[in-house]
Amino acid sequence: MKTDIIISGVGGQGILSISAVIGMAALDNDLHMKQAEVHGMSQRGGDVQSNLRISSEPIYSDLISLKGADLILSVEPMEALRYVPFLSESGWVVTNTTPFKNIDNYPSDEALMDELNSHPHVVLVDADAIAKDCGSARASNIVMLGAAAPFLGMPFEALEAGIRKIFGRKGEQIVDMNLKALRAGKEVAERVVANAQ
Repeated sequence: MKTDIIISGVGGQGILSISAVIGMAALDNDLHMKQAEVHGMSQRGGDVQSNLRISSEPIYSDLISLKGADLILSVEPMEALRYVPFLSESGWVVTNTTPFKNIDNYPSDEALMDELNSHPHVVLVDADAIAKDCGSARASNIVMLGAAAPFLGMPFEALEAGIRKIFGRKGEQIVDMNLKALRAGKEVAERVVANAQ
């Protein structure tokens, strides 16, 4: 088992929480993991991304090469496109559709969606709307984690356990809301994959 993941977004969107949950799930399943992060400046809406490599065998590098990623998981659509050159031919792009327009020449929504839909394996998720339905707009990152679940190569229950461990100190209500967001994201991805077959 080997899964190379690029997690991307804009500072403040919860990239590090996604990485923490996946990492916890990997370690609890006795998998090897390496991670490299680039942090933008969240107060300025800077690019934030994390290379996360998970394997049943030892991993010798924490960086993912061009065309080496099995998954690009992004909480911002233009940031997903930034990392497409790293995607393998069989890899998937799983991205939120809600843009974070922090530059003057941000592409139009239509141009952005056309470019994303030009890729053969893409899951587009309105994570912001789903998160609100689950009880908190701040859980959009966990919706996206759920949407990535079918491509991570580990049991979904491991991600649920990771949510409980990472958010447990915040109380049962926060844990339950994040679990609801995780499951809602997974349902969206499973529908897309089923329709693609």
